[in-house]
Amino acid sequence: MSSRSASGYDLTPLTAERRGAAEATLTPEERRVILHQGTERPFCGGLLKNKDAGVYSCRLCGLPLFRSAAKFESGTGWPSFATPFDPAHVAELHDASHGMVRTEIRCARCDGHLGHVFPDGPPPTGLRYCLNSASLAFSTEPPPEAGP
Repeated sequence: MSSRSASGYDLTPLTAERRGAAEATLTPEERRVILHQGTERPFCGGLLKNKDAGVYSCRLCGLPLFRSAAKFESGTGWPSFATPFDPAHVAELHDASHGMVRTEIRCARCDGHLGHVFPDGPPPTGLRYCLNSASLAFSTEPPPEAGP
């Protein structure tokens, strides 16, 4: 059974075979962040200062997550976005780890850890999606068309 987002992308979870193949391409740092809910050190991520126009997708499964037009400088040390590519592409989970209460964000298709969302972003949403660069792939090309 498949499920689709409003933008037409397949959100069906990855098969074990496809997930295993995708995980095999990850670096040790990407594995730590994406698979084990790690966090990059602030101001160290490779996409923090990226100003190119394009789309940020999930590093593990390729689902489009954020457009460059939604990126803003938050001063926090991590790439920050005001709105997702499609709200259905980003899953939110309660996170009470490390003595804090936050909202973790994960890829809705592969469940890979992306970062957290906070209520201190710019208008109109007031949200700041704070991402780990290791969780993202960036492309200046438009994302592939959503399939049938």
